[in-house]
Amino acid sequence: MASNLGGHMIARAAPVIRGSIEAPGDKSCSHRALMMAAVADGRSTIRGLLDADDVLATANAMAALGAGVSREGDVWRIEGVGRDGMHQPETPLDFGNSGTGVRLTFGLAAGYPISAEFVGDASLSARPMERVLAPLREMGAQAEASAGGRLPVRLSGGRLRSIRFAPPQASAQVKSAVLLAGLKADGVTVIEEKEATRDHTERMLRAFGVEVEVSQRDGAGPVVSLLGGQTLKGTEAVIPGDPSSAAFAIAAALIARDGGVEVRNVMTNPTRDGFFKAAAAMGADLRAGVGGAATGEVCTSWRAGPSALKGIDLDPAVVASMIDELPIFAVLAAFAEGRTRVTGAQELRVKESDRIKAICAMLEANGVGVEELEDGFVVHGCGPGGPPGGGRVETRHDHRIAMSALVMGGAAKAPVAVDDVSMIATSYRDFPEHMASLGARIEQCGNDA
Repeated sequence: MASNLGGHMIARAAPVIRGSIEAPGDKSCSHRALMMAAVADGRSTIRGLLDADDVLATANAMAALGAGVSREGDVWRIEGVGRDGMHQPETPLDFGNSGTGVRLTFGLAAGYPISAEFVGDASLSARPMERVLAPLREMGAQAEASAGGRLPVRLSGGRLRSIRFAPPQASAQVKSAVLLAGLKADGVTVIEEKEATRDHTERMLRAFGVEVEVSQRDGAGPVVSLLGGQTLKGTEAVIPGDPSSAAFAIAAALIARDGGVEVRNVMTNPTRDGFFKAAAAMGADLRAGVGGAATGEVCTSWRAGPSALKGIDLDPAVVASMIDELPIFAVLAAFAEGRTRVTGAQELRVKESDRIKAICAMLEANGVGVEELEDGFVVHGCGPGGPPGGGRVETRHDHRIAMSALVMGGAAKAPVAVDDVSMIATSYRDFPEHMASLGARIEQCGNDA
């Protein structure tokens, strides 16, 4: 299998999926560790950082804002700007395809008296930014976005005031951007969440010496508060394995004809474990094993084997904790007996693609009955024989659609092709090699596939 990600690929049925891999570093934690180290007092070392285009874009942006950024093998060293503060960047900050990188850096930079232009690729430039910029303006930052509240964005920061903010949508990125801005704001910044979202920012802030309070509410999400003016301290950070990336190998094992897979060092954060709960509800042969610790997180290993899956009505309360895994969950649903219904997933409309449409198109192209809903989809499973396959999937510059389609092809009745895999490098550069080591048959193919 080619290690250079690019062009078209095709996945064919593999007789056995078996082996053991280590999950790549978590992308969400990698972004946050780089950002907090960049503004901390002193030097930080980061181990296990995800080697992916999205994370490298954030590292480059932190260097452009004045942090010292260097790398030796798996170890990154960051000299934080500390009390000197961020530098005025000489060129636009280019985040490529990284929505997390750009949105969180909006908040991080808003507290400093600098002006910066934020840009990205065509996919990122089509995604909404106003949901983050609006509360930052309320805090005192100036932000000018392009038509429709999209990139390029020009943001000027400085003296901020704290706010009490209730995000209208459940979004860890919005919450995190406001908290990062709150580090430099006068007073206490308070976020009242509609429902619980991933809490990596709160955990990582504590690892860098910041006090963050979280209080629970009945019938609603938590309330997160942070006192401005706190100083981050350089630290030694270890990044946990990414459950979103681990889900692909686990899904491949669950739909395989034979074999068994272990994925090591997978983060077990309760705001990120929805995929494993949902797979178990479908009857998956899925077991947690021995784990370990990372900065602010706990890890485990997962073992998975071929399973007779049953369709379920996915609990909407679980959706936020598996929002990135819904494309690969849809693949499990295609191999299940009976109907699977997903609702409460409106956030999929504003991911790298309109993921609801992309998921439905992926399944339809391969003979799976699927209904598109405004906030989700219904999959009519093909049972243990699997879907017909034979389709060519338009990835829409979405890495998770590309990887999900290739996993589906590994067990479908006919090969599944994808039109572009170059964007897989934004989150999981080792995906082809990892899948090949487990026995997957994924290969480059001609443009007419």
